[in-house]
Amino acid sequence: MKRRTHVPINADDSRLFREAIGEVRPLDPVQPPPAAARPAPHPHMLEADEAAVPGELLDMAFDPAVLEVGEELGYLRDGYPPKLLRQLKRGQFSVQDDIDLHQMNAAAAQASIMLFLAEAKRNGLRCVRIVHGKGLRSRSAGPVLKGLTDRMLRRRDDVIAFASARPALGGTGAVVVLLKG
Repeated sequence: MKRRTHVPINADDSRLFREAIGEVRPLDPVQPPPAAARPAPHPHMLEADEAAVPGELLDMAFDPAVLEVGEELGYLRDGYPPKLLRQLKRGQFSVQDDIDLHQMNAAAAQASIMLFLAEAKRNGLRCVRIVHGKGLRSRSAGPVLKGLTDRMLRRRDDVIAFASARPALGGTGAVVVLLKG
């Protein structure tokens, strides 16, 4: 596309323009509307803490605080860029389906994971979530289903990466799994 050259406006052109549009008057300035007031913050966690059974967390034989620190799961298959795992940890993939392993023993959980991943592959799903729990009732043995899930996913060829879920999706009690397409 060719650029136009700038043609200066002469006095004749200016006079013709003024005659064509006639008399003009400036508009009065208009004040913008006031900004809407922000709602007061709502203490959701305070309500959850108040609703908890008194002493419930103190009576546990296994300290949940020990589990949270450094217990995040994460894995990236060789040959894939590290950026993929970072995106998965940040929650940049949409979870398309999930399974909850709570109340299952190790054998039932293993069979359920295998069936779930096979069905996800058959349906063409790329990102799924497995809720394994934090193992708070496992006593000194630690989280059984969490370890089982970690070992199973590392061995599967159709798993590209997995990472502990964002807190809103279960935190260290769940993993988000990225599957081959």
